[in-house]
Amino acid sequence: MVEKWRLLDTGLNDAFYNMALDEAIAIARSRNIVPNTIRFFRWEPSAVSIGYFQSMEEEVDIEACRRLGIDYVRRRTGGGAVYHDRDGELTYSIVVSEDHPLVSRDFQKTYENLCSGLIKGLRLLGVPAEFRPINDIVVGGRKISGNAQTRGMNVVHQHGTILRDVNPTIMFTVLKVPSEKIRDKMIKSVEERVTSINRYLGREVSFEELRGALISGFEEAFGIELIPGKVEDFEERLAISLKREKYSTREWNFRR
Repeated sequence: MVEKWRLLDTGLNDAFYNMALDEAIAIARSRNIVPNTIRFFRWEPSAVSIGYFQSMEEEVDIEACRRLGIDYVRRRTGGGAVYHDRDGELTYSIVVSEDHPLVSRDFQKTYENLCSGLIKGLRLLGVPAEFRPINDIVVGGRKISGNAQTRGMNVVHQHGTILRDVNPTIMFTVLKVPSEKIRDKMIKSVEERVTSINRYLGREVSFEELRGALISGFEEAFGIELIPGKVEDFEERLAISLKREKYSTREWNFRR
């Protein structure tokens, strides 16, 4: 019998709700209120997220964010600062019980296992994606997806980006760089090291087409059936509370 997971597509939300809902789903899964879950979401407005251990002041140009109307938030996962473009990125989140066969004690192996669904989905689109340790997905050596993971409460939570398009100019306007001269070099470097689905395929891939391919990819790679579901009342109430009391607060976002 094929294992059934819940599929959520929560669409466009602000950064604080997106991060709060990720945590709420992890808590709900830890209490067996919900099954293993894959969620797709986007960011409105565009946002910058920093890793749990980073400093907001050191990584993000707050004034530039305010000027451009871009959110900034701290994640519960590690890793570096990431610019999430409203129209350029589809974000995914996986919340799975720690005792699932896809999960290994080895973080590296778990990344590889959980990224296999993304890789399969991208290949279905005609993008020859490959896993690159520690936690990236690349196409022809160029990064197309970055991923982050955390464990706790007997669940694994992994989320990451899938670049439909990329705008390095805005990226390095909101991320801090030492100088204008270095900014230009970094923009050029990103253009050489990072790619996107639209750029690789030479055509506009809709979010609907991308999502459909990734759903098929996860089902095939994981040997599961994804059942469209909804955010449960417990998760929604908790997400609203976490957004208000944690993710939108200065105490959380500027804590280090």
